[in-house]
Amino acid sequence: MSNDGGTTLQGTPNPEAPNPQLPIVQKLRIRYAKRGRMRFTSHRDFARAFERAIRRAALPIAHSSGYSPHPKISYAGASPTGAASEAEYLEIGLIRAMEPDDVKAALDEALPTGLDILDVVVSPGGALADLLQASRWFIELPEVSAQDAAAAVETFLARDEVLVERMMKKGLRTFDCRDAVIRLRVDDRSGTDGCAILDVVVRHDIPSVRPDDVITGLRTLCGLPIEKAPLATRSDQGPLDVQIGTVGDPLATGRDAP
Repeated sequence: MSNDGGTTLQGTPNPEAPNPQLPIVQKLRIRYAKRGRMRFTSHRDFARAFERAIRRAALPIAHSSGYSPHPKISYAGASPTGAASEAEYLEIGLIRAMEPDDVKAALDEALPTGLDILDVVVSPGGALADLLQASRWFIELPEVSAQDAAAAVETFLARDEVLVERMMKKGLRTFDCRDAVIRLRVDDRSGTDGCAILDVVVRHDIPSVRPDDVITGLRTLCGLPIEKAPLATRSDQGPLDVQIGTVGDPLATGRDAP
């Protein structure tokens, strides 16, 4: 699936379709970061920037068959606009095999500063989206004390349900954000820069629970005084270990492959 999906890229084009293309011979999984001002880049904006980077780097990207061929790029688990991230993922299909490190260097040079390629590995197969089960977020709360944050966190965790509202494509929706929160604590670095920092692990559910949903719950239902806009940064995204509340590396299998 190309461009808008989270499933495995298909490697064999339909030879009977208009404008048949060369088949995929290698699939690469890519981890990238959204930093600084680039956190305001929407998913659509990033997709356009990434396709330009593919062309600038002259990568042998595979294309779909048909009247309007599209590059074989599969996105999964994109962060919300305005959130920084060190753990964004996508998969590309190539018509000629390349060294992952060469692809990493070429793409990183072609992308603007703040959209940074962190890792490239050969795909071991299967669906990348299936590995992205949870995210770990660090949320900075300017001018909020660690004591106030800890009290609100304790109230949040003690509740069976934390209902929040969010505007979605079909209108305003109310949903529970408590069940998806696997871990929530005040980070040890809190107070060093005059703000509390929350360490949150959130399971990927439907609807997806975002950092701002957790903040809404802490503010409106748990009494946390938040005046300035929080800054959320995703540090990890991958397989979830529910027992210990950790998020693993979705590229580990590809990196360890011979």
